[in-house]
Amino acid sequence: MSYNDDNYNLDFNSHIAAEMCVEWIRDWFENNGNGCKAVIGISGGKDSSVVAALCVKALGKERVFGVLMPNGEQADINYANELCEFLGINNVTINIESFYDTAIAKISDALETALSEQTTINLPARLRMATLYAVSQTVGGRVINTCNYSEDYIGYATRYGDGAGDMAPLAKFTVQEVKSIGRFLGLPEKFIEKTPSDGLCGKTDEDNLGFSYDTLDKYIRYGVLPKAEIKSKIDNLHKKNEFKLKPMPSFDYIITVARQRINRAR
Repeated sequence: MSYNDDNYNLDFNSHIAAEMCVEWIRDWFENNGNGCKAVIGISGGKDSSVVAALCVKALGKERVFGVLMPNGEQADINYANELCEFLGINNVTINIESFYDTAIAKISDALETALSEQTTINLPARLRMATLYAVSQTVGGRVINTCNYSEDYIGYATRYGDGAGDMAPLAKFTVQEVKSIGRFLGLPEKFIEKTPSDGLCGKTDEDNLGFSYDTLDKYIRYGVLPKAEIKSKIDNLHKKNEFKLKPMPSFDYIITVARQRINRAR
C-alpha cells in the first residue's frame, strides 16, 4: 500500500508487516500456549478476517477456531460463515440472544429502571468476550483480540468486550494497514471492504464517528491534519478514551508508605 498526498509520501510494506506479525504470533504461542488453539470471534469483517488469516499462516488451520456470535438475527452472518469456509477453519455458532435478553431483564429488574443506551450497546460485546473465554478454556485455546490501532486510538472498542483478549496482532496497525495486509494474504475483497457497523442502529462506524478511517489514519500515523472540527473531535475522543489502553490502576501500599517515610526524613 502506498499513500500519495501533497502533504506526505510514505510506503507501508504489507509483505514485511505480515511476515513479521506471523512470526510474532508463532513465537507468542510457543511461549504462552504451545499447542493451544487461536480462538477468534469471527464477524466476517476486515479485522477478524485478517487476524484469522494471520493465525492460519502462523499456526496452521487446524489450530485456529472461529466462534460466530450473532445476537438474534444477523443479516450479514453469511460473511462470517464464508470466511471460515475460505480459510478452512473449524467453527461454531453460539447465538447470544438469550444471554443478552436475560441479562437485560435481570439487571433492569434489580435496578428497577431501564438500562442506559450505552449499557445496551456495550453488553453484547462483553457477553461475546465471556463466551470466547468459555470456548477457549474448553477447547484449549488462547483468545485473540481483533482490535486495530485506529479504533483503539479513539476508544471505538468496548472495555472487557472486544477490547479484551490474550494477545493483539493488529493493535499497532491502522485500518488502512490492516486492509493492505489482508490483500497481501489473499483474502477476498468482500471481507476486506465489508462496511463496519455497530449492528444496532443501522449506521456505519464512520457515520457514527463523523469522519472516515482514512482521515483518521492519515492524522494519527502521518500527522496529516484534517479540518479543525474533525481534528478536535479525534483529539477529544482519544483523550476521553485513553484510559482503556492503560493497565488498571492499583493502590500500592508499600510504595506509598516508602514515599511518606522519605518525605518525612527530608
